[in-house]
Amino acid sequence: MAGSTNGQRGLSAIVLAAGKGTRMQSDLPKVCHEVGGRPMVCAVVDACLEAGCERVVAVVGYKQELVRDALSGFGDAVEFAVQSEQHGTGHAVACARDAYEDVLGSGDPHDAFVLAGDGPLIRPETLRTLLARHRDAGAAAALATSVIDDPTGYGRIVRDDAGAFLRIVEQKNATETELAIREVNPSYYCFSVPHLFSALEKVERNEVSGEYYITDVPELLLRAGERVEVIDAVPPEDILSINTPGHLAEVDAIYRARHADASGGKGG
Repeated sequence: MAGSTNGQRGLSAIVLAAGKGTRMQSDLPKVCHEVGGRPMVCAVVDACLEAGCERVVAVVGYKQELVRDALSGFGDAVEFAVQSEQHGTGHAVACARDAYEDVLGSGDPHDAFVLAGDGPLIRPETLRTLLARHRDAGAAAALATSVIDDPTGYGRIVRDDAGAFLRIVEQKNATETELAIREVNPSYYCFSVPHLFSALEKVERNEVSGEYYITDVPELLLRAGERVEVIDAVPPEDILSINTPGHLAEVDAIYRARHADASGGKGG
């Protein structure tokens, strides 16, 4: 993967698409379930490309041939990394490292979004806002967050008394005070690629789940003295996660309505 073009800072995306989605009541990989008449992961890739990504690295695993086929229409714009065994989101991102050997070896400046493949309501303008904050601040990492009425199930954004980011805390590890936080992590990240893969080497296995989490990376960067930016930029409806057939129907309805509005009521 090329690091930059004509001396400009490079931009790509890592899209996590390796999971099965056990609550979907289907053997189909979760990201292959359709939203708006296409596999949901296609909407995520669309947003990345519209936001200016030169390439998208899709991390595949469970029934990867189906995910590869679902993304075949993007041609060379999408390449693949394999997570043969699922050991958490941090492990999934680490599986994409080989796709960045040229970037890491050259030292060229390069940024990468890290996104979930099951978030088809993502908007390219949200990614552009996130990228602008990341670059304007000269940050090692930037997170786009959302403030929602019911944060149950989401990682909470913990800030200090001055409003600066401290860490992401998962619900199962949160104190009562932290559980009351309504600013949540919808998994919209932008990282400087060298900082991302350096920090991933320091992520430890979670004691409860036994997995490695990307959510640990921003705090690790902060502790290392790097700049981490957080911006409340994700509309609440956009963070709806798809874990069941009911969730899928809800997101599909929102997606279709949004695109019907965008096309003047003609659908698409």
